[in-house]
Amino acid sequence: MNLRLASADFSFPLLSHRDALKLIAMLGFEGVDLGIFQDRSHVQPSHVLGRLPQAAAELSALVEECGLQIADIFYQASEFPVVAANHPDEAERAKGRELFRRMLEFALRCNAVHMTALPGVEWDGVPHETSLQRSAEELAWRAEHAKQAGIVYSVEAHLGSIAPTPEEALKLVSLAPGLTLTVDYTHFTYLGISDDECEKLIPHASHFHARCAHKGTLQSLSTRNTIDYPRVLRAMERTGYSGYVGVEYVWQDWINLKEVDNLSETIMLRDLLRANAPNGVAA
Repeated sequence: MNLRLASADFSFPLLSHRDALKLIAMLGFEGVDLGIFQDRSHVQPSHVLGRLPQAAAELSALVEECGLQIADIFYQASEFPVVAANHPDEAERAKGRELFRRMLEFALRCNAVHMTALPGVEWDGVPHETSLQRSAEELAWRAEHAKQAGIVYSVEAHLGSIAPTPEEALKLVSLAPGLTLTVDYTHFTYLGISDDECEKLIPHASHFHARCAHKGTLQSLSTRNTIDYPRVLRAMERTGYSGYVGVEYVWQDWINLKEVDNLSETIMLRDLLRANAPNGVAA
């Protein structure tokens, strides 16, 4: 396994986008995870949907100018959960599918090879298994269309989603042929779920988010971290993982995610990952 490291551009929202990308390159990262989040990222769906060719050309040129590669495009709409993959209303699911099509075109125009999205949510009055199956059917369709376009499609199982635990994430991928996962232990660590359980997801991973966390804290100081990242890397080596590992500190109001120094923590986790890479770090 040659470790390929990326950093999220949304780790540094107070910088201009150009400066955030320059900083990521200065820190020695090969790739960048681009967040396309409505109302909370440098580049947002509303910025690009009406001008896909121009927006994609501008963004890909900026990434290249800064000496980076696009590791992942992670998109979220402000209307979520209205456009959730498993919305009970077929018309609303169609809106989500149309957003997927447009963002897939955007990713292609950016020469990206990986996309991350969200898996869906629970709905009042709808049985869990019904919502899960609805997510699986829609996500399998999206994964197949992305594959035909040459892009790997994944979802991030997360707190508050239809798949808030490793068990439910495994169930989702078993029901959705072709779907992969962007694995982030921290959402499960927050709930007190062990690394043993999280590790079962790695064979299904095409992308990985890394940061420090412990039970009850989604993003923590490294001194309080309980995730065994050297073990994560060994598991990746055993399973033949070939994607990027994206260091993903965030700075937002949700669940006290403004309580660490993103720059310092990014550097320390970068160094920990490099020091424990089974076969070194990709040049």
